Amino acid sequence: MISDNMLEELNKQVNEELYSAYLYQAMSAYANSKGYRGVAHWLDTQAQEEMIHARKFYDYILERGGRVRLLGIKEPPVDFGTLLDIFEAALAHEEHITGRINHLVNTAREERDHATDNFLQWFVAEQVEEESTATGIVDQLKLIGDNMGGIFQLDRELGTRPSPSTESE
Repeated sequence: MISDNMLEELNKQVNEELYSAYLYQAMSAYANSKGYRGVAHWLDTQAQEEMIHARKFYDYILERGGRVRLLGIKEPPVDFGTLLDIFEAALAHEEHITGRINHLVNTAREERDHATDNFLQWFVAEQVEEESTATGIVDQLKLIGDNMGGIFQLDRELGTRPSPSTESE
């Protein structure tokens, strides 16, 4: 059985992951409206991945005998500015999620909930990857600047991102 406090925090994280999917889907729609099909694909794939993350938390809560509470999801922005603005916002969001995951780990350790601590370690590693990927794209966009050839090439590259598989996640 999971403590009430840990259950509340995990339910908040389900909401955080669902908002992440919502945010990336909004970013994808915006990029698509600007003609950046590759970026839109990359962001859509990211939204799918965030749904898988939400499901992992959802399933874990149920596995531990807890009750899932689905909370309201706030509306994401509609406009995101430049490609650099989009990916800087994505990086800031991933840093926020890293903070949430670290909070969950700290809570699990304070409560000596070793099972939840173990469950969360996958997300700790995942957040390192998420931040590194977003940082890499931000860095590339800063190097490219306003060079349309570079933007075109990056857009094409981001469009090759494979869709997530529930088996590998």
